[in-house]
Amino acid sequence: MSYRQRGGPLAGVRVLAVAKVWAGPYAAKLLAQLGAEVIKVESASALDEMRAYGGVDIEHAPYFLSQNTEALSVRVNLKSAEGIAQLKKMIAVSDIVLDNLRPGALDKLGLSYEAMKAIRPDIIHVSIKMYGSDGPLGYQTGYAPSFAAIGGLTSLVGHEGKVPRGMNIRYGDTTAGAAAAFGAIAALHHRERTGEGQQVDLSAVEAISGLVGDSLFAFGLTGEPPVHRGNTHDELSPHGFFPTRNNGWISIACDGDEEWRALADELGLAEPADDPRFTTHESRCLNRSALEAELGRLTKALDGSDLARRLRARGVAAWPAASSLDLMSEDLFWSNGTFRMVINGNGDARPVVGSSWRIEPDGAELERGAPTLGEHDEYVYRELLGLDEDEYAALKASGAIS
Repeated sequence: MSYRQRGGPLAGVRVLAVAKVWAGPYAAKLLAQLGAEVIKVESASALDEMRAYGGVDIEHAPYFLSQNTEALSVRVNLKSAEGIAQLKKMIAVSDIVLDNLRPGALDKLGLSYEAMKAIRPDIIHVSIKMYGSDGPLGYQTGYAPSFAAIGGLTSLVGHEGKVPRGMNIRYGDTTAGAAAAFGAIAALHHRERTGEGQQVDLSAVEAISGLVGDSLFAFGLTGEPPVHRGNTHDELSPHGFFPTRNNGWISIACDGDEEWRALADELGLAEPADDPRFTTHESRCLNRSALEAELGRLTKALDGSDLARRLRARGVAAWPAASSLDLMSEDLFWSNGTFRMVINGNGDARPVVGSSWRIEPDGAELERGAPTLGEHDEYVYRELLGLDEDEYAALKASGAIS
């Protein structure tokens, strides 16, 4: 039984998402974009914090709307014994339980992985925690900036010689969420082969550390600790962002003398071959700061899009730095379905970022936005769990559904 068959490779898979804020809902959204039915467990007494951020009410909060596309919302009061009993019934009819609650929160409700297996032996439990669910630091909790800082990413971001800047996006949450979705799919594959469920215990910090790459081992190999170096590249110069007209920026990466000569010619750099600071690749790397200052002086009077086109025509990698508004006006992203309009449970039409993949045949339909609180109570309790009208009314009256 399914609320609405939307196609996709995960059609028929049901995900029970006891998840809030960003990392858990992001993982659920990726699974929904592959066709899974995602049921989001919520309650009025323990709202997802994202329902309170930036909107006029809990049904119009933009962060919540962006991260819960195609989710179904069911109210379950987890402070109620009867609510917990109903949640266990939901586990029995689900394939995956996804949670990013505080460490130990589900265990205190009597819903450890072992307890879930007693309800459904082949259940898959995907758990997102700061350090995973066990170990000496498994009790700690945190948010995306914590993941990025402890995972080693923040120390690598920022201009040389200045305070690390981090990034003004929830990089830690989305990285952990994507890794959790990947783990869920791997566990589904394992179950299909063996009939066994699995527990996927994800550490958000380790997910970030896995992206830091060679910097993890740089000190052992070179004797020099890795530091933030702006946009510097060890083997390319110039390499970075340069100002353009109307407060814009252009990304330019130059590989070798031929590309350098083309860049210098397009910018009208006076006699570049005669300046010993910039004559060779080695000298350009040694004099990187002076080179970038000179290029910035020339680019800031030029149109970034035009300059980028001219440089690419001559074999130099160059692109204007796109803002969010630039991206939203990009025809390609609308025509290929990256951006699309959906209808939220509150009745509003809203643009969303769709999946970054194209699956043919049988890609999943993406038409619904985020749900209103408890929008799918009747579907879950009456259809999935089979409660009659009196039982359903009694749960609402007792506060188990609230």
